[in-house]
Amino acid sequence: MLRTDWTLDEVTAIYNQPVLELVTQAAAIHAQTQATGEVQVCTLLSVKTGGCPEDCAYCPQAARYHTGVQAHKLLPDAEVLASAQRAKDSGSTRFCMGAAWREIRDNRDFDRVLGMVEQVNGLGLEVCCTLGMLNEYQAERLKEAGLYAYNHNLDTSREKYDDIITTRTYDDRLNTLEHVRKAGISVCSGGIIGLGETDEDRIAMLHTLATLPAHPESVPVNALVPVQGTPLADQPRVSVWEMLRMIATARILMPHTMVRLSAGRQEMPVTEQALCFLAGANSIFSGEKLLTTPNPDFDADKQMFDLLGLKPRKSFKDMPEGATVLGKAAPVEA
Repeated sequence: MLRTDWTLDEVTAIYNQPVLELVTQAAAIHAQTQATGEVQVCTLLSVKTGGCPEDCAYCPQAARYHTGVQAHKLLPDAEVLASAQRAKDSGSTRFCMGAAWREIRDNRDFDRVLGMVEQVNGLGLEVCCTLGMLNEYQAERLKEAGLYAYNHNLDTSREKYDDIITTRTYDDRLNTLEHVRKAGISVCSGGIIGLGETDEDRIAMLHTLATLPAHPESVPVNALVPVQGTPLADQPRVSVWEMLRMIATARILMPHTMVRLSAGRQEMPVTEQALCFLAGANSIFSGEKLLTTPNPDFDADKQMFDLLGLKPRKSFKDMPEGATVLGKAAPVEA
């Protein structure tokens, strides 16, 4: 039975188990609730890069940091559509478009993004966006355009949050998730480890996600990719054992959620990634970049899938039978 009433003590006890016992428990739950050996392959494209007014301490796209990221306005529609087609041809079933905005504004750029959503949807891909904060009306417009999922991460615990970001509040993030859910869009929300937080912060973030009114359909688990010029440039690399604790605990708390092995995967050998899949991860980003940071490319991931006996998850798998996208039956082919 799905629970949204986990206590902080319960989450702490799960997280602090000996790591092999934790992974074994998570693997058993994963086998009961998910198609083992099936992994959702997603691709993330930065459709508008840099120049962001936020001060997220980990982000190379913040205008106030000197990171070498070249800012650009919204990409042409044709370029976005071509990227989406390449992703689909390479095996991706979800295409996520990110814009370095603090929040969505009701202007021509947002209208263009709505058009991109509709066009990528037409390729038979699940379309996800991460565009910053939004209100109810904007969420409804995205839904009408055919948006399948919206990503808005909590990043860390409420207690640690102000050390990482001061330009928006934790409640701002939770309000955006509420608007997304109310519009009937799939919620994608997770966080980043390696920001200098404690285990208690990691546990608190997982507790918040697992006690939302409904579990997020996707929970990305990101390891910080330190970027020179940001305040967190000198943070040490997150170990596989830390990733395993996060992934396994997320799987136990939210058994039907897609748990995504996200940023930081470039530094992980196949052996470490295999442990993460065993612990309950069943989603990845594939393609050479995650917005502005390196990521394994499609060929490397295909080799890993062949080695581990994994197969890509089909698009729209969780949509109820007879459901529609933009008035048409949901595609079932990748």
